[in-house]
Amino acid sequence: MPAQRSVLTLVPRPTKAALRPGHFTLDAGTALHVGAGAEPAADLLRTLLTPATGLSLSLRPSPDGQFALTLDPGLTGLGEEGYGLTVAPHAVLLRAAHLTGLLRGIQTLRQLLPPQALLDTPQRGTRWLLPCAEITDVPRHPWRGAMLDVARHFQPVSYLRRYVDLLALHKISVFHLHLTDDQGWRMPIAALPKLTEVGGHRAESQKGPAGSDTYDGIPHGGAYTRDELVGLVRYAAARGITVMPEIEMPGHVRAALAAYPDLGNHPERTLDVWTRWGVCDTVLGVHDEVLDFCRTVLDEVMDVFPSPYIHVGGEECPTSEWTHSVAARERAVAQGLPGPAALHGWFLGQIGDFLVRHGRRPVGWAETGAELPLDFTVMTWRDSAHTLTAARRGHPVVNAYHRATYLDYAQSGDPREPLAQPGGVVDLRAVHAHDPVPEDADRDVAGRVLGTQTQLWTEFVTTPAHIEYLTYPRLCALADRAWSGATDWADFRSRLDEHTVRLDALDVRQHP
Repeated sequence: MPAQRSVLTLVPRPTKAALRPGHFTLDAGTALHVGAGAEPAADLLRTLLTPATGLSLSLRPSPDGQFALTLDPGLTGLGEEGYGLTVAPHAVLLRAAHLTGLLRGIQTLRQLLPPQALLDTPQRGTRWLLPCAEITDVPRHPWRGAMLDVARHFQPVSYLRRYVDLLALHKISVFHLHLTDDQGWRMPIAALPKLTEVGGHRAESQKGPAGSDTYDGIPHGGAYTRDELVGLVRYAAARGITVMPEIEMPGHVRAALAAYPDLGNHPERTLDVWTRWGVCDTVLGVHDEVLDFCRTVLDEVMDVFPSPYIHVGGEECPTSEWTHSVAARERAVAQGLPGPAALHGWFLGQIGDFLVRHGRRPVGWAETGAELPLDFTVMTWRDSAHTLTAARRGHPVVNAYHRATYLDYAQSGDPREPLAQPGGVVDLRAVHAHDPVPEDADRDVAGRVLGTQTQLWTEFVTTPAHIEYLTYPRLCALADRAWSGATDWADFRSRLDEHTVRLDALDVRQHP
């Protein structure tokens, strides 16, 4: 019974799903009835299904369209992203309170259809059957994210669109795009052209041993145009995904300092874009011109990315340069700080205030969970206990614990695995077992945990095929846990075994 099996193999698992006898057939006579405000959902449905099915899915005035997409603000129990789907032998009804809910439901429809529906070339001779079912689906966590680092190894925007498509299939809500680091600056800033002209390219360096903190020795560069990033944001939004940019500061800025040495603590020094991995000890200065630089950059970032959240990094910031800088020590005294090390919190406070004044929410990586200004949304990664620490301080928290969400770690101990981030294995089961809400959390603390996300740092990852090998199926496990809550491991594996056929149809080079 392939049609019935498809309902039981959805990833992520729906909140409630009941099979019904029969199936609905999409064919040349299938027409859409689109309620007010649901037009973008209809556009997406046609965009995704027409290439494989060849069906026009034309619009027809009510009540003639037997495939209905409707918005009903009264469905308050579905929240922002939930949806209700009814498939009967002669009609399909997809309802939601908000447009995003319809977009999530469309991904469910794609998974219910034969896997050939996921292809982008005509599939003649396939019957496009939807199993009859009643589904009500609401995510457990609003933040279900995936971070891709394009600073270490640049990826063209054409691949980022494919990356978004795969995230959308799994109902991921946030694409965290890591755009700048010591090894590269990928976003153009009109007033600061050297950021990409100089900071977007690193030169050849001596190759170090495998697994060392010396980079691979190959010259590398790349940057996006403003139009490419604006187009990516629009493309993702049409699929219900927010693109959140990350611009690192005050550490992880060697590429920016190579372009503009005056921003550093040693303006007389000429730096290269860093050709090593690890944590670089060159950081931004704390003079007024640096804050002006950050505001200029963030003004353009906010103009390109409408995301309510703007990530400014903030972690792994050595303070030795500030300790030895007369100007930094004077700034610490002027601000009444106990010493130069406290400039880290002061600096992020200045940046956070700027973003808040512009209606955005600053986001930062937390080393301990207690060091970021209170208006920051915190990403905890070092220790799962830091999620509790941050939430108890009142921060909204995204739990990104590295031993469960960092996909640059190897997936198994097999010696045939490609080069990975040094450290232990993060296997599929570890990702699936990761609950974003710590077990010791009380109700108030649990309510501050927004969700979780995967991270893929790309020191050792250069190609789209390698990205997908590391990402899938581990991202399937995170998507399932973050949307569905705890699911039985055997149930997940059973659904994943069938879901793998969909990944194969999309030509995803996944881990065995």
